[in-house]
Amino acid sequence: MALSAISKFLSFSHPLKTPKYSTLNSPTSSSAEKFYNHLRRNGAQNIEKTLATVKAKLDSKCITEVLHRCHPNQSQMGIRFFIWAGTQSSHRHSPFMYGKACELFDIKGNPSFLVDVIEGYRVQGSVVNAKVFKVVLNLCREAKLASEALWVLRKMKEFALQPDTTAYNVVIRLFCGKGEMDMAEELMNEMGLSDLYPDMITYVAMIRGFCNVGRLEDACGLVEVMRGHGCLPNAVVYSALLDGACQCGNMERALELLVEMEKEGGACSPNVITYTSVIQCFCKKGQAMKALEFLDRMKAFGCSPNRVTVSSLIKGLCVEGHVEEVYKVIDKVVAGGSVSYGDCYSSLTLSFVKLKKLEEAEKIFRMMLASGVKPDSLACSILIRELCLEGRVLDGFMLCDEIEKMEFLSSIDSDLYSILLVGLCQQSHSVEAARLARLMLKKGIRLKASDFDSIVEHLEKFEDEELVQHLNKVGK
Repeated sequence: MALSAISKFLSFSHPLKTPKYSTLNSPTSSSAEKFYNHLRRNGAQNIEKTLATVKAKLDSKCITEVLHRCHPNQSQMGIRFFIWAGTQSSHRHSPFMYGKACELFDIKGNPSFLVDVIEGYRVQGSVVNAKVFKVVLNLCREAKLASEALWVLRKMKEFALQPDTTAYNVVIRLFCGKGEMDMAEELMNEMGLSDLYPDMITYVAMIRGFCNVGRLEDACGLVEVMRGHGCLPNAVVYSALLDGACQCGNMERALELLVEMEKEGGACSPNVITYTSVIQCFCKKGQAMKALEFLDRMKAFGCSPNRVTVSSLIKGLCVEGHVEEVYKVIDKVVAGGSVSYGDCYSSLTLSFVKLKKLEEAEKIFRMMLASGVKPDSLACSILIRELCLEGRVLDGFMLCDEIEKMEFLSSIDSDLYSILLVGLCQQSHSVEAARLARLMLKKGIRLKASDFDSIVEHLEKFEDEELVQHLNKVGK
């Protein structure tokens, strides 16, 4: 009986795959077909001139389907269609669409595709506007192609086009991301020669770039340059500088910046992210008790801590062994109303787990359940997973069962059900395995394909009709 159950179970667990794209008579498929057929007929010509004559709806679904039809044998044609679509007034590519195009055509691995497209425009004498180059630059940005983006920027002049601040910003941010600040700085200076002025995006990118390579003074110097150009620094600029100071371990400079932000106020006022950055930095430097002082400072400035703030403090205090202070912090922030006991004690549970103090983590977690405090998803999943790794699968299941009774089960990672079920089967806890299988069926949770072998191994050893029955259903 068990072997026939296995056969049924496996057959239900591997449903037939349906085609990703259907060519049924849907409006999207019909539009994609019209565009694709037009591309095939005119692929060798200047297709941009005639694409606008296609009477079909242009939207993200249509564009995606055309790209899939062009992949992999007509990549350049697909990319040209994508670029053309991005220049139409009726459509604007979302970040998701740029990511989709880069992934499908592997532009990061094949940057020559973009070069070939631009050269194709030149050879065919295509009329190309600035929008075309901006779409190409955005593809470079998505694929993190700094050198190619610079090449595209330089090519604009060959088409009698002048790059604007937005175009420069794309390239500058790419070089900042690579840490090549000399080139980024050269490009920013070049903007001035073209009667362009850096904007807030330019300055923030440059400041973050300088900070990332440890050039804090150069980053700070940009603030005065900003002021000279009439671009007043705000909280984003100061926060970038403060993060850089923290990253460099220059806490004295970080505190100076914080004081400056507090004094200036207005658009420069520090927020919860600002204070949290300082707190995290002190904790990383092993000065969690010093970091504690910023809770009162935040409150005095009218800024409440959030969960990240408190979690950082709890982690830092636990690492340094100041557990008693942790409980004081929890009571203090919960009384302030910005963070709940559930958030705080979940963070404490995770901190103990990371410190390999599983007994303390379990104690805190069970205290939460006994008090009716709801733990978060991560705390539930991580603790139960750790119990399973320790070989305490039954304890993990009992904890899972207890959470279910309190209607907290939605907080548990679905993969854990498979892990628990496999462990219960391997340790011959067939009664509990059947209960868990029923629960999985109730919640609509299916077994992971990688766990089939373990279940099969168990079924070959034990003729448990109830368990087989429920596993058949879980596998459907």
